[in-house]
Amino acid sequence: MTSALPLVAVGLLLLATGLIGFYGLRISRTTSDFFVASRTVQPVWNASAISGEYLSAGTFLGLSGLVLLSGAEAFWFPVGYAAGYLLVLLFVAGPLRRSGAYTIPDFVQARLDSLAARRVTSVLVLVIGWLYVVPQLHGAALVITTVAPVPPWVGSVGVAAVVSAVVAAGGMRSVTFVQAFQFWVKLTALAIPVVFLLVVLGGQDLALDPAQVFPPEAGPRSYDTYTTVSLLLALLLGTIGLPHVLVRFYTSPDGVSARWTTVVVIVMISVFYMVSSTMGLVARVVAPDLAEPGVADTVALVLPARLVPGLGGELLSALVIAGAFAAFLGTSSGLVVSLAGVVSQDLFGGTVRSFRWSAVACTIVPLAFALVTIPQGLVTSVGTVFVFAASALSPTILLGVWWRRLTARGAIAGMVVGSALCAVALLVTSALGPGDGLARSLLAQPAAWTIPLATATTVVVSLRDRRGPQPRTDRFLRRLHVPERAPDR
Repeated sequence: MTSALPLVAVGLLLLATGLIGFYGLRISRTTSDFFVASRTVQPVWNASAISGEYLSAGTFLGLSGLVLLSGAEAFWFPVGYAAGYLLVLLFVAGPLRRSGAYTIPDFVQARLDSLAARRVTSVLVLVIGWLYVVPQLHGAALVITTVAPVPPWVGSVGVAAVVSAVVAAGGMRSVTFVQAFQFWVKLTALAIPVVFLLVVLGGQDLALDPAQVFPPEAGPRSYDTYTTVSLLLALLLGTIGLPHVLVRFYTSPDGVSARWTTVVVIVMISVFYMVSSTMGLVARVVAPDLAEPGVADTVALVLPARLVPGLGGELLSALVIAGAFAAFLGTSSGLVVSLAGVVSQDLFGGTVRSFRWSAVACTIVPLAFALVTIPQGLVTSVGTVFVFAASALSPTILLGVWWRRLTARGAIAGMVVGSALCAVALLVTSALGPGDGLARSLLAQPAAWTIPLATATTVVVSLRDRRGPQPRTDRFLRRLHVPERAPDR
């Protein structure tokens, strides 16, 4: 792609991001502004911001590429991603907002009154966040090499620099404005090209074979049952364990607003998944030559110019590229602001100055890792993060909200067991490479056994803990579950 239009589109996006971030800086004055936007973000605006950070490179580029590669098999990912928010709505959105915490470690310490449990939670939050940032930086490298003859590191470094600057400058208040803007950029950047592509294909006499779009060998009916169940379990429960998702509910005015925010998020991301999946289905019909690992993730970038000739195709491609960078920036910003809050609170007393330095540090670490690693498929990389989050944090968060007998020792044991088992399984899978058989499936998709084992460990250790739950547990749980507008009797 030799046109300068993609670079102009990216430049305009970065300029708009900087201006919006600067506006957020001007109204960010208090510590609460930096950590939770002073808990004043209304549902629609907050839902736009959540969608802006949740719809990552793995969704914007990777989902259409995975549909191209795998057909119907790929649809388990958007189903799991969207349904995960339904579990957030039902089980944790309102209670987490009522907890009054700033971060997940804050919540764990408030619930269990344990500094050790807080520290273990903080370490896991950092690991999950950094693992999630790396695919965003890999995606930026992929896009920049597709549109310009520059080294891959230019894209990764550029996104990291913008993210650290915006987060350090204005904190959560600034990032909220940026992410809400970027969600609508992403949706527009895919929806308009998809409409044009469908119009172009509608004017052609195409003899569509349903098996070409939904090949029987790749459909849900023949997909390995264990792998499907384990993947869905990871995606459903993994959303509950993502730090940048949960911290957003602390920005809502109250628990009712948090629940309404989640409802709007489900609608927004479902619409986006439909658009992204349609791009992949179109590619299965008109661009089967792109169905190669490492190449399929570029389908959304190259397909518009292939089907729409001339300036129109170049403009559509430039729009998609701008949307891709919005995906990298939006998700990375949410992750860095949540990680900076944890590091600042745990190590430096939670000041504005420490938040800013923490934001820079929390960007440099995943950037260094991204520069020395080889990118894998974007969707599968993000899916790995969901598996780890579901195994390491989700049982403790759910039991902390709903089970009064949870103790600090039980929570620590469950988090250590879940994270260790999941890490070992994924590392062994990476070392062995692709393969067939039940053993390989158990290692490649471990959520179906790591999550139950982590949960069982948490429950058993808590029940055997002679100290039992904290004396103020009932009062804290009442605070989580009694709506703000109900009278306190």
